[in-house]
Amino acid sequence: MWRSRHVVLAIALATGLGLALTGPADAKPKPVRWAAAAEARIHPGTMMYTQGAQCTANFVYRDRAGRVYVGYAAHCAGLGEATDTNGCQAKSVLLGTKVTFVEGGSVVDGGTRIATGTLVYSSWRTMHRLGTKNANTCAYNDLALVRVKPRDVAKVNPSIPFWGGPTGIDTDGTAAGDRVYTYGNSSLRAGIALLSPHTGVSLGDDAADGGWSHPLYTVSPGVPGDSGSAFVSADGKAIGVLSTLGLAPLPASNNIGDLGKELAYAKAHSGIKGLRLVRGTEPFNPVL
Repeated sequence: MWRSRHVVLAIALATGLGLALTGPADAKPKPVRWAAAAEARIHPGTMMYTQGAQCTANFVYRDRAGRVYVGYAAHCAGLGEATDTNGCQAKSVLLGTKVTFVEGGSVVDGGTRIATGTLVYSSWRTMHRLGTKNANTCAYNDLALVRVKPRDVAKVNPSIPFWGGPTGIDTDGTAAGDRVYTYGNSSLRAGIALLSPHTGVSLGDDAADGGWSHPLYTVSPGVPGDSGSAFVSADGKAIGVLSTLGLAPLPASNNIGDLGKELAYAKAHSGIKGLRLVRGTEPFNPVL
């Protein structure tokens, strides 16, 4: 999925291109017995299908009640075209829609259905409901959450395959030349895990967008189906969520939405109490 329910490139953005107080709302949930990283079937990088459209999971999240969520891009549940990149205006599927976790290739090419979850939060639907007008928020706030069924939590591990981590959330953005790491899982790669790990460099943040977006280059670049995948910094901290592939003025660059801002928005407006990123059980190892 790439800013639409079809495998196409998003071009609209390309051409126009704290610390929380400790309190009861942020109390730590009960421990979860995660699957071993090497055996987990739901994790960052897992393929996720919404009404036939495929994206890639970014991170694992929990709430105060101990419920488990997997994130992808809000546009993965969009109903518009590739140029519908304004999340405040674009239409999306309803909350409660079933999302399928798949491994080993696409659902039409022999991939295995692992489990189904439920779409419970979409930044696009939320911004539309609230009447959000800020241009940067509308353009770059691109996070959705899928709740994992209790019976399937034992299949989950929060570690990013190959790299490990995340180790936390990045809060100071990126500078030109900063190294970044990601794990995409487009169905175009036919489930070949060796093609999924990528590394690259930031192109430097643009102050004009208020810290909402981070343009970057990776080798190889993200492709349709990688949407929603996780990006982490050189110390393994979660930077953002893959949103678009640029054509101009920076061909084959990618844009990621800032996870710190996206998660703060979700905490404020999703109704999910104590929502937080889950750190990986495996140490971050930036070696390729």
